[in-house]
Amino acid sequence: MEVHPLSRYPQATLDNLLASIPFYKTVQQTDQYQYDLLMRYSRVSEFRPGEVLMEQGQNDQWLYFLLKGQLAVLVGDTKAERKVVNYLTPGEVFGDLAVLVDHQRTATVIADSNCKRVLVFGTDFTVFGELTDISKISLFTKLVYYRNMVHNLRWKLEVYRMSYPEHSFASNHRKVKLYIGKKDTLEELISLDEQARALARLLVQWNLEFDRLAISPRDKLDYTTLAAIG
Repeated sequence: MEVHPLSRYPQATLDNLLASIPFYKTVQQTDQYQYDLLMRYSRVSEFRPGEVLMEQGQNDQWLYFLLKGQLAVLVGDTKAERKVVNYLTPGEVFGDLAVLVDHQRTATVIADSNCKRVLVFGTDFTVFGELTDISKISLFTKLVYYRNMVHNLRWKLEVYRMSYPEHSFASNHRKVKLYIGKKDTLEELISLDEQARALARLLVQWNLEFDRLAISPRDKLDYTTLAAIG
């Protein structure tokens, strides 16, 4: 792994790299101060084919976005038991489940051996602080992040439901209630956090099921569908 400090990138180049990530793009367009603050807690890392980005069971609070290349997501307690359960393509977020579920990595992520170059953008999530603390990261920025996260989690779970409708928990994500109160409030943020945690636990349950059955979502899901849900 080679870590690239953000100072090496001209501002226009960095903005272009992050343009495919809705969260950073929205923050950059609406609050330059918040964008600059997030950049101070962020870095770009480059990985060689087959190199491990994160290990299942690790504890940390970094949130990652894939900029270039492809990543393989593996589940299994040992190297011999690991199997691929998903692939990530540019624009997708990963590491978010650990932030939501006790900060322990729920899967191993490696740079796809077929990619010559994998570029990843990471942000230290500790800058977000406690959920309702908006002294550093504003309420608006947190709402943008959590809205995007909940949207992505629901889409992934819906694709799994359509592909494996026979599973008893296939539709459980639809039971996670949407927020119907006043928008742009702490109440909405708290609800989004609760939704995200519930959806993250369901996604972990799917990962465990794929591990138990020794199958990959790609066995039944069209690759372009997975790539589109981000």
